[in-house]
Amino acid sequence: MNVLLKAATIVDKESKHHLKKRDVLIEKGIIKKIAASISLDKKIKEISLDNLHISRGWFDSGVSFGEPGFEERGTIENGLKVAAYSGFTDVAIHTNTAPVPDNKGAINFLKANATSNAVNIHPLGCLTRQCNGEDLAELYDMTGTGVTSFYDYKQPILNPNLLKIALQYVQNFGGIVQSFPLEKAISPKGIVHEDINSTRLGLKGIPSLAEALQVARDLYILEYTGGTLHIPTISTKESVGLIKEAKKKGLNITCSVSINNLALTDDKLESFDTNYKVMPPLRTNEDVKALLKGLKEGTVDMVTSDHNPIDIEHKKIEFDHAMFGSIGLESCFGALNSLTDLETTINALTKNEIFNLPSREISEENIATLTLFNPTGTWKFNTNNIKSTSSNAAMIGQRLKGKVYGILSNNKLVLN
Repeated sequence: MNVLLKAATIVDKESKHHLKKRDVLIEKGIIKKIAASISLDKKIKEISLDNLHISRGWFDSGVSFGEPGFEERGTIENGLKVAAYSGFTDVAIHTNTAPVPDNKGAINFLKANATSNAVNIHPLGCLTRQCNGEDLAELYDMTGTGVTSFYDYKQPILNPNLLKIALQYVQNFGGIVQSFPLEKAISPKGIVHEDINSTRLGLKGIPSLAEALQVARDLYILEYTGGTLHIPTISTKESVGLIKEAKKKGLNITCSVSINNLALTDDKLESFDTNYKVMPPLRTNEDVKALLKGLKEGTVDMVTSDHNPIDIEHKKIEFDHAMFGSIGLESCFGALNSLTDLETTINALTKNEIFNLPSREISEENIATLTLFNPTGTWKFNTNNIKSTSSNAAMIGQRLKGKVYGILSNNKLVLN
């Protein structure tokens, strides 16, 4: 595929063309020329879009697609289309499938379903067999299939010795352990943030303490064992403070935040709309401010859409019984871009190196893995903007900023 991107503003801090408007010639998936203006004798597809910006391809560190096991919620095929239209060239697939990916065969199945696609998938492997939290899964064997890290989806590691052994074991092959930040014993039946809103609405709460205790415990274990730990989807100001101190100590710790916890607060619960039932729960405005500050300072490393399609039978029911989760790929960029500056937004969406994935500078002779977008203009997200099979979107009704045009990846161009 040969294409010429006309008058594209390049957003890449490591490129000499950063924030400059350039023509970009791509031939057979390789960036062949970047210049102020490129004129060609031969006929080639030209892409000229309003206020076109390009960056390195975006990476989402945690999405759920449903397949295998829950195809009624979404399939890998549909999920990859949604990811492409939403600007993501790379996605890490969560372990909440049936069967769960706790062995090489299950990982290979996921990867086989994404061959020859513009979007690259990077499966996560279960940390424990069947994600049951008891015995370590076949971590070393799965490493050979290209898993990015090991994680029992949204399940905290209850046994501290299991985390200790896992962190020690994966050091032999450079593995990464993920630990969900929740001490379940503090709030075994909690479904929303514990605060004035949960009390007023009569909903069982999950206090910030439940997250802080787990994060503190995990960081103490990491300091003892060494290794690499990633804490997905933190949601409280206390977690930001704890991780900031751990980084000052030099611990190999990274973390992400869900766009839901950056853009929304527990004030949304007033409507009892089950689309706002997410895990971690929506917290307070004070927590949101701390998370945004942590993102800008670098304490919070990356933002995830935490995309999780849920079928209507498990979402359009009483709040207490509804499943946790919201789709988020379609609205992730617009929501994040409305909260912070453009460079912080792009940086939070391109932290591939955390999971040892390639991230190619926008320069001549490099492989073209690009996201195309317009960072300006505000609009209201509604059901017409949903491309996922399921429609459980917490961002419905939110004002977003910027528009995704598509991606150019694996020698394929996908445009909205």
